[in-house]
Amino acid sequence: MDWNHYRFRTLWSLPAPPADVFAVLERPEDYPRWWPQVRSATRLDAVTGVLTIRSLLPYDMTLTARETRRDPAAGVLEVTVSGDIEGWARWTLTPAGPDTLARYDQVVDVTKPLLRRLAVPGRPLFRANHALMMAAGRRALLRHLRAV
Repeated sequence: MDWNHYRFRTLWSLPAPPADVFAVLERPEDYPRWWPQVRSATRLDAVTGVLTIRSLLPYDMTLTARETRRDPAAGVLEVTVSGDIEGWARWTLTPAGPDTLARYDQVVDVTKPLLRRLAVPGRPLFRANHALMMAAGRRALLRHLRAV
């Protein structure tokens, strides 16, 4: 087993149409305004940006995200990521009646040296940290969708 390899899947049920959710998620440079764990997001060009994230554990992760797919009709946003983690992430939005089911998939390898050294004992904490960040993101997105 590669202790530095992670696969995540998160499902969010959101009381908004997919187009409204897509409009928010396709603007990662705005994530810090509504998602507290996204500490900064800077767009470098039309398809690339740098994000710094931090959940409960006391470490920041900085990554460069490069858009590889943006398909509003299919409800898909996909990026490759590099930096403290390497791999890809994808949002897939599907209608659920008047609401949206947002599925987040991520497959990454950790490259940040400290986290690699702590891979075996830290893995359960790192997975929990990710889950906490995603749960907080859902709550924050719900608040944001109600406000817009």
